[in-house]
Amino acid sequence: MEDTNSKSNNSNVLDDALNQDNENSEINELAEQISTLSKHGYTYLKENRITEAKDTFQEILKLEENNNYALVGLGDSERKQNHFREATEYYTRCLTYHHGNNYALFGLADCYKALNQYHKAIEIWEQYLIHDDRNITVLTRVADAYRKIRNFKKSKELYLQVLDMEEENAYALIGLGHLHYDFKEYRDALYYWTRMLEINEAAVDIRVLTSIGNCHRKLKTFDKGIYFFERALEIDNKNFYALFGLADCYRGMNQQFRSIEYWNRILDLDPNNKVILTRAGDAYRNTGDYKKATEYYNKALDIEYDLYAVLGLALISKGEGNYDAAIESLERLIQADPKNYRLYIDLADCYLKKNNKNKAIEILQNFQKLGIRSQSVNDMLDKLLG
Repeated sequence: MEDTNSKSNNSNVLDDALNQDNENSEINELAEQISTLSKHGYTYLKENRITEAKDTFQEILKLEENNNYALVGLGDSERKQNHFREATEYYTRCLTYHHGNNYALFGLADCYKALNQYHKAIEIWEQYLIHDDRNITVLTRVADAYRKIRNFKKSKELYLQVLDMEEENAYALIGLGHLHYDFKEYRDALYYWTRMLEINEAAVDIRVLTSIGNCHRKLKTFDKGIYFFERALEIDNKNFYALFGLADCYRGMNQQFRSIEYWNRILDLDPNNKVILTRAGDAYRNTGDYKKATEYYNKALDIEYDLYAVLGLALISKGEGNYDAAIESLERLIQADPKNYRLYIDLADCYLKKNNKNKAIEILQNFQKLGIRSQSVNDMLDKLLG
């Protein structure tokens, strides 16, 4: 009897062992199948074969409903196609079942950044940094996001943290350049952009040259700006920012004939650029070529209403001694843009040209009643009342 029970027990143990082996074998087989599919999916992703990648990751989800590799892979696939909202759904689903998955956190934050939801992006990236607080790529992304929401202090702090780890990090130097430029700290911006140039003088990025040029343009060191914009044009003779920078620098140096050359070069590439048409019109007007200026202003107005084109035409009327027409235009412009101090100065000057000093004073005092401070208006009024 005992022998029979003993045999039965041994048989049960053997069955359990065999079943366990079968289960382990099935689990291993499933894991191997998922691993193979996952490798194929990410290979497809690298090759930009997005449809095949998606199909492969969906196959994994049929085998394991919330597999982290498949969910991140599907998120990455959607993100590569700029389907950021769809991508966030996959990354969020992954994080629901696999808390703290770095790849899902990174992808989700990048999606929020692309959707201009910078506060959400920062929140996710900071979760990532809990696990890896020295990840330079993530630190620069967080610094960029803080810059976008105009948190100067936090953005600068993170960029400088990156430079402490890697003193020539291009992303941090570029970010600091943009940060200081955005906050009108042009000398500091120039410092960081110049460091970028020094690091890679031989193969400098054209954007570094135009950024340095723009700093000089803002600082009104126009002659220095010209040098960098010209270098940029040597790389790309149709670069808008280089052409614009040169035109604006020559305008700032009161070399209107030179500025006209570059305004027209932009218009050759983009003939319906309303802003450039008015700038070129201003340049022609300042050289005394009213006929050409009128042509350019009217071209701008043919595209759509432009305050500066109408102002330009009013100033041509003023320059030609047609003060009543200029006054009529300027009064209409003030109705459309009552806080623009320049309009009041030009209108007051028209009345002065008509020997109506009292009316000119009234115009300037009307501006002051708005409670807006303008040193130009104050200086003109003081001169008239003095």
